[in-house]
Amino acid sequence: MSGILDRVNDPKDLKKLSIKEISQLAQEIRSLIKEVVSQNGGHLSSNLGVVELTLALHYVFDAPRDRLLWDVGHQCYTHKIITGRKDRFPSIRKYQGLHGFPCREESEYDVYNTGHAATALSAALGMAVARDKMGKDHQVVAMVGDGSLTGGVAWEALNQIGHLRENVTVVLNYNEMSISPNVGALSGYLSYLVSGQHYLRMKDYAKSFLKNVPVVGWPLIRAARGIEEAVKKAFFPGLVFEELGIRYIGPVQGHSLESLIEVFKEARDYEGPVLLHCVTQKGKGFTPAQNNPSKYHSAKPFDLQTGEFLNRNQKPTYSSVFGNTLERIAGEDDKLMAITAAMPEGTGLKSFSDQYPDRFFDVGIAEQHAVDFATGLALSGLKPVVAIYSTFLQRAYDQLYHDVALMDIPMVFALDRAGIVPDDGPTHQGVNDISYLRHLPHMIVMAPKDENEMQHMVKSSLSYSHPTSIRFPKGKALGVSMDRDWKYIPVGESELLKEGKDLLFAFGSMVYPCLEAAKKLEEKEGISLAVVNARFANPLDEKVILKYAQPGRVIVTAEEGILAGGLGSGVRSLLDRENRFEVRFKKIGLPTEVYPMGKAERIKKMYQLDEEGLAEHIRDFYKQVQG
Repeated sequence: MSGILDRVNDPKDLKKLSIKEISQLAQEIRSLIKEVVSQNGGHLSSNLGVVELTLALHYVFDAPRDRLLWDVGHQCYTHKIITGRKDRFPSIRKYQGLHGFPCREESEYDVYNTGHAATALSAALGMAVARDKMGKDHQVVAMVGDGSLTGGVAWEALNQIGHLRENVTVVLNYNEMSISPNVGALSGYLSYLVSGQHYLRMKDYAKSFLKNVPVVGWPLIRAARGIEEAVKKAFFPGLVFEELGIRYIGPVQGHSLESLIEVFKEARDYEGPVLLHCVTQKGKGFTPAQNNPSKYHSAKPFDLQTGEFLNRNQKPTYSSVFGNTLERIAGEDDKLMAITAAMPEGTGLKSFSDQYPDRFFDVGIAEQHAVDFATGLALSGLKPVVAIYSTFLQRAYDQLYHDVALMDIPMVFALDRAGIVPDDGPTHQGVNDISYLRHLPHMIVMAPKDENEMQHMVKSSLSYSHPTSIRFPKGKALGVSMDRDWKYIPVGESELLKEGKDLLFAFGSMVYPCLEAAKKLEEKEGISLAVVNARFANPLDEKVILKYAQPGRVIVTAEEGILAGGLGSGVRSLLDRENRFEVRFKKIGLPTEVYPMGKAERIKKMYQLDEEGLAEHIRDFYKQVQG
């Protein structure tokens, strides 16, 4: 850190600076963000795009008295830096460091935890209503990306904001991106309102010119505002925000501090709800991110000079194997359709979308719609595969239950980022899916032990007559050799990997660590465990489990998910139902709690889900049962 940033320890210090000094501060903050993210990884493009916008917000409003909410939240780095956390900023996304999203436990300036899109508007309205009920007079501001407006809950909130007419300021950060380029009619509508950067440049040029005109300059600017409003109403007669009862101001140049400060002051003093439409550029100030904002959305560590990512591993990711598998199947079956919710790159489907554009659907940040849209495809004879991160599929639970499971519709859900997810903290952990999916009627729940088995699961799942979910972890696969011929996996059939007296029943990512732990326990301590790749959490391979469920024998289950209601709970229920009460049973997995931030390997080690931890779990259990 250097220069003006040294003088800014909280937003009050910001208010002492001139516009010129804040502009310099913006550049210093960009340099700090690039430097830290180049080492730690993190959300780069979105944060570089909102530096001026964030500074202007804190300059005009009075946080933490005024409540500032950040939708999704991965654009909060500047906010964290100027709210007393600049010295800790190099720890962001590290174990016991700063969270990459707003965190109420971290600072009084973070008033609402976010991580999933489209939630802030509803919370902001609730805070505004509570403010008025309690006779207070602070401001409530929600900064929302245009990508978040593809989420239905945001429009539910806007509907009520317009109805209640509370004083709420909505800052719409328009950059034509969520993670990938935005899709749908709404994106086109916002582009229509912006009408190109040329409009903004001409507006700013005219304002700069008039400011220099003595005496009459500022009156002319004020008069021009009224003319601009009239022009907008003439050219945009269906302005949807105005029709909802929300005053619309914009578009505003999102990197012009003077323009932002001016309209924020106007919004602050307005009686009623206001939406400010601010146009920004993702990745601003770093050419590689500007040219490819999706690539640098959640960036891995990179070279500051070239932008090239560091420590490249030649092993494929599970996401890329999934995408390649789907492409291969699509070449054989023209009924295959791929659906994602604003994640074509993240789910490995970008190449599929290029090769089969008429069979690929990005529905935006709208997981509920994605699921129901897929049901319509499936009921009409097509074969939809819905690819969504595990943590985000939770948003569509009602659709999964009511619209898929109850009707027993054959379709496939690919759950990327299942299990422990590195760096992004509690909001992104994919640890609940085993538990809630296996309790849905008819739902098949699968997880592969490696990428080779995953391709066969994807292929097999398209022939099952029930809804099917396949979960797999984030990051690099194991680098195993890949079969060229398809192998059909019968529903509910497990795989024996190692013979033994007792049973170690492992699911998905736990299979290989369990196999290694069992080998060492047998070699060093004489504990004989058969290791079985469960493959299915629902239906279970009951025949294999009951084979080992003899009096005095040991059965251990292992899963990278919460224990409550998970694979182990299913096995325990089977043993109880079959009156196998004399079996010594142990389930290994995750507790139901808020998980710390950090690398996946570290978190797994904390919860003893690595090879050494699994061996220790099993060793201790044998000591207990052997007295």
